[in-house]
Amino acid sequence: MGGAASVGAAAGGEEAGPAYPVVLHVYDLTPLNNYLHWCGLGIFHSAVEVHGSEYSFGAHDQPSSGVFEVEPKSCPGFIYRCSIFIGYTSLNPLEFREFIQRMASEYHGDTYHLISKNCNHFTDDLSTRLAGKPIPGWVNRLARLGAFCNCLLPESMRLESTETKHLADCHLSDGSHTSSNENFEDDDLEDKHLLSTSAVGEDAIIKEVHR
Repeated sequence: MGGAASVGAAAGGEEAGPAYPVVLHVYDLTPLNNYLHWCGLGIFHSAVEVHGSEYSFGAHDQPSSGVFEVEPKSCPGFIYRCSIFIGYTSLNPLEFREFIQRMASEYHGDTYHLISKNCNHFTDDLSTRLAGKPIPGWVNRLARLGAFCNCLLPESMRLESTETKHLADCHLSDGSHTSSNENFEDDDLEDKHLLSTSAVGEDAIIKEVHR
């Protein structure tokens, strides 16, 4: 995967420049997490906050980016649980914007898979690239267990399946409509900014939904 090398803050003998915090926000998808969490399990959504905005990944049925941006700790449709400090990145706001645009083109909404490429896989990848440190294992443990027990899963959830979850209707930045894997209410979508693939080159550009 292109650009997989870490772009975290300088370490070792190199002179360190400005460092910007990278924070993971974890959300509950079900109240059952209050019980499952004590067993090291749970069904979680996660997002990464950098430079005052939160980024995550969701499904839709178009070959365009499924990466979206929201206000920190306020992702529509989920219950905020906790925040975890991951580390620092040396990317300033302009450099980070260019970076996340490139990365968004690697995470199309129609490639989302609950077991092999979900929001937690995205945040793990993003955290590793930015700060050189993955997210805690318990956040995505259920998906790893699902991959290990792939043959026991329903056919629509197996790794060889290309089917994605399609739930709530959402608005793409080009004005079309599609389906998201997350239960976003129509009112919540006003605060949800999708990253879409640019018509020029491989980059993705952020187009904000009018508030």
